[in-house]
Formats: sequence, C-alpha cells, structure tokens
Amino acid sequence: MSYIARRTEGEGRLALTFHGTGGNEDQFHALAEEMFPGAAVVSPRGDVSELGAARYFRRTGEGVYDMDDLKRATGEMAGFVKAETARVGAESVAGLGYSNGANILAAVSFAQPDAFDRIALLHPLIPFDPAPAPGLAGRKVLITAGRYDPICPPDQTDRLAGYYTDQGADVSLIWHNGGHEIRRDEVEAMAAFFAAETV
Repeated sequence: MSYIARRTEGEGRLALTFHGTGGNEDQFHALAEEMFPGAAVVSPRGDVSELGAARYFRRTGEGVYDMDDLKRATGEMAGFVKAETARVGAESVAGLGYSNGANILAAVSFAQPDAFDRIALLHPLIPFDPAPAPGLAGRKVLITAGRYDPICPPDQTDRLAGYYTDQGADVSLIWHNGGHEIRRDEVEAMAAFFAAETV
C-alpha cells in the first residue's frame, strides 16, 4: 500500500506518526523530528475520507468501527511500516499516534507485534477484544488519556492498558483531568518515553 506521506530522511532509527481524524501528515511530523534527532521520520496520511476528514479506517458511528475495513487498513499499514523499515534500514522503530492514529497504530501492534519497538498511543479507543499477541512481550507502550474524554471512556483505556500488560509489554499509563485534547504533560511524558529509547 502506498500512502501520501511526509518523510524526513535519517539513519539508524525510524519514527512513524499517525494523525487524528481530520489531521494530516503534518500534525506530528515536526514534533517527531524534535524527539528523534537524526532519525528518519515518516508520517502517512489516512486514505479514508469521512465527510472530508482524513482517517485510517471507516466507522459507522462514534466508537463503532467497520471491522472489515479496520482489518483491511491494518494489513495495508503493517505492509507500509515494514516497507519503510526496510527502506530506511532501521535498527529500531517507534510509533506515535493520536485518536484515530493511535487506533491504527495499536491495531498494527496487535497484528504485527514486532513492527514497533516502542509506541505512544494518545487517546486511543479499542472497543473490541484484541487477540492474544505474545510477541508484544518486552515492547514499550505509553498510553495517555483524559479522565473526562467523551470519545474514549476511561474504562476502555484501562482495558487496553491491561491487554498490553497481559501480553508482557512494558506499559506506562498517563492521565490528565481533561477530555480528548492533548495537553502539555502528555507531550512531556511522550518526550521522556522516547528519550529513554536505546538503540
């Protein structure tokens, strides 16, 4: 699968960013460049349009996913990540995604646990039970969320964190007392999370 994507060339490390609904390849690209100096940064744009807003997979309502399209999108994105990893010759791969971008990033991690060494999921919503993925053992996962997020209920966030923990991943869960917006403390937590990456 070929996505419209913004790329910054680099060596050794690869960071991929995934925007939220209505965002694009520019939403987190510059931030990733700052967090991964010298690394390759790739930011694909979602290939699905929802009333003109870019997304990575279709949904039939708020929090109601088109599971067939999610399966399609997961396979295509996993292939894209694999191709970019090979193109860069990356020794380590990190991903960060927000909202719909966090959801496709999580879905790829379920399907291809070795695709990423370290992922940051900002306000993810996974309203289904992923299949066991023992290959996630040892992977680093950061989840950030708002206690009063109207889109991503806290209990769903806790379930997702529990899933990754059950697979043996090293999970950090950071909350703020707001909603679906990204706050400064989340960005700071993400910067510290990625700064701890060892190559």
